[in-house]
Amino acid sequence: MIDINYIGHICYDEVLHPDGRCTRHVGGAAIYGSVASAVAGASVAAELMLAPADEAALEVIRARGIAVYPVFASQTTSVQVRHRSADMDDRTIVTRSFAGLFEGRHLHDIPARHYHLAGCNDHEFPLDFIRSLKTPSRTLSIDMQCFVRFNDKTTGEICFRDDPQKKEVAALMDKVKLDIVEARLLTGTDDLRHASQIVCDWGCPEVMITCQEGVAARDQRGYYFNRFANRSVAGRTGRGDTTFGAFLGRRARHGVEESLRFASALVSLKMEKPGIFDGTLEDVLRRMNQEH
Repeated sequence: MIDINYIGHICYDEVLHPDGRCTRHVGGAAIYGSVASAVAGASVAAELMLAPADEAALEVIRARGIAVYPVFASQTTSVQVRHRSADMDDRTIVTRSFAGLFEGRHLHDIPARHYHLAGCNDHEFPLDFIRSLKTPSRTLSIDMQCFVRFNDKTTGEICFRDDPQKKEVAALMDKVKLDIVEARLLTGTDDLRHASQIVCDWGCPEVMITCQEGVAARDQRGYYFNRFANRSVAGRTGRGDTTFGAFLGRRARHGVEESLRFASALVSLKMEKPGIFDGTLEDVLRRMNQEH
């Protein structure tokens, strides 16, 4: 039995930095997250949508021991991320191409204890598809960014707005991930403690919210917060996806507080270098020891 199965797109990320630099790499919520979960020691599978011509891009995660199941589409998702200032949450995201929506016929019936819906935008996972994944034998989580990000059909620029399906989706989940922008839109507050309680009240027992300063989590026992300790923000893209992936991987065998500390340390390392996290478990544990 596999610990975690990721469902999502791979994505080609082009990042324009405030100093004029441009970096390009393979990313996407499912890629960033699955690698972080594998580093944490979890057994991981990934059902990833992409064009057949781009299948070689999957080697970056196969090399991490992740069992990859391609879902082929007519094109691969790609985005451009423009950072306007030193505040790395101040950014514009433009979708250049989009692989499409998931349907039940796409799945490979992976025997996993937990399924994570690692979406990026525009309801990659229709509500009926999400409902079909809910079974007594597995737990579910989702990245709520795919319920606040909408593509402008002309320019591709992503705008953010509230979604009426939010409460039903959250109630179907065992864990939910948001960032502070998404939390503000969906709950009406950017107070992490309050926002996380609101989402819990919708019926989801564990909630994570990331912000520029760190990461918060709430479960039935309480509220927790860890500050990031990154020394640069060169690798800001993929911050939330990596944080939640690290949390899910560690959470497979540890409690919420320990898993949050682990996730904070791993993503602090990741943000110091563009692209997917390329460190080891030992690197993360060393950073955790340095922080305490």
